[in-house]
Amino acid sequence: MIVSIVVAIFVLAVLIIVHEAGHFVVAKNVGVRVIRFSVGYPPRIWGFRRGETEYALGATPFGGYVRMLGDEVGEESGAEDLQGYLHEVELDLTEAHKLAITHTSTKAVAVPEDVPATLISLATGYAHAPSGAAADNFARAEFGRALKPEEAMLLEEIDSTGSVEAAIASLNEKRPAKLVERFRERAFPNQSLAKRFAIVLAGPFANIIFAPILLTFVFLHGVPYLKPVLGSIEVGTPAAMAGLHPGDTVTAINGKPATNWDDLSTTVKASQGAALTFDVTRPSNGSIEHLTFRISPRMQNEKNGMGGQTTAWVIGVLPRGDEGIEKVGALQAFPRAVEQSVHIAVSLVVGIAQIVDGTTPVRQALGGPIMIAQLAGREAHQGFASLALFVVMLSLELGIINLLPVPMLDGGHLLFFVFEAVRGKPLKLRHREIALQVGLLLLVALMAFVIFNDISRIVHS
Repeated sequence: MIVSIVVAIFVLAVLIIVHEAGHFVVAKNVGVRVIRFSVGYPPRIWGFRRGETEYALGATPFGGYVRMLGDEVGEESGAEDLQGYLHEVELDLTEAHKLAITHTSTKAVAVPEDVPATLISLATGYAHAPSGAAADNFARAEFGRALKPEEAMLLEEIDSTGSVEAAIASLNEKRPAKLVERFRERAFPNQSLAKRFAIVLAGPFANIIFAPILLTFVFLHGVPYLKPVLGSIEVGTPAAMAGLHPGDTVTAINGKPATNWDDLSTTVKASQGAALTFDVTRPSNGSIEHLTFRISPRMQNEKNGMGGQTTAWVIGVLPRGDEGIEKVGALQAFPRAVEQSVHIAVSLVVGIAQIVDGTTPVRQALGGPIMIAQLAGREAHQGFASLALFVVMLSLELGIINLLPVPMLDGGHLLFFVFEAVRGKPLKLRHREIALQVGLLLLVALMAFVIFNDISRIVHS
């Protein structure tokens, strides 16, 4: 159980990092300021700051977020928003000064603990530099780089007021046009519709493209597969009536090689009942017989893998369980990975559609963190390839589910953007708030349901 929990947390952390990194990279590239990149939700248990961003680890592992400047702003930025921005600028200056004195010294240097006093001293030195060039040289010496307009503005105000807090309060009250302009340039809500759409879409997209990338390494490492060796054969089925025996190995169907059990299963299901020619090898008295059978599949109800029932063409056989390892060359690995990822994604979409239309029972199809932990532990015991394939499936599932047009999910925000594009202006703040509240209620209810469902499975197993 401990191994399962540790593996599940690791797997979810990887998927969360991939997802949030998608938002993060695109946001940074289009000029949006990212305030925090967190794996897990508060309370914060560890973190550090680099540049403009704090990287944090939260105590609640099942989630994560990227907080961008202004992403909590309503219709227009207010005093609190600008004050928060100025506080971030203060932290930028402090971090830059710490790095500068650490990098320029040839021996250990104590980092100043009295941050306000240090900034006041630096502000005095910057403001009283005799010329623009001297001020730039001072900034590079003390901060390791040129100052941004908002940073220079804050230092000058600190020198004028004699206090960091007083400077922030003063600028927040005066709201200089240049400061407000810089805030708007870096804030998420003030970006163009195309940029906001790209930032939100990048999260699910990162999960989706991560799947074939990871799967490429799996193919290079070696993928376990089921050999097309027959195990049990159901009495009265086409296979039994044709004369197939347990232990028979299917080598080809209609002249096309069958290298694994999926080849056999896929061909039979796609037959539409047409007769198929099976080339089979059978052990016989120390030798191998080569036999040919003509079999017509029949339609039959079977479980669809998500707890529901579906109809499919079958011949009535199950695999014996013989496994092999398939390694793919470097040139074939990525195309195969893309093909397999598309196949898995289509299956997931079909599965979601079957849950929505009632074909698949919800209680049998949905699982929560407990089920993920159980499956992660089981796959981890089977080896790298099995665990990686599980991660691929979860990554695709996370990407696809996040694209659903449900408020609180990325797809819900994308839907807001679509409405904005059609209307020519954003939805009213009140309407967005109501939609997000409904979405949050639905997600909380869903989480409670899947956790109860997981516990119910354990109790009744």
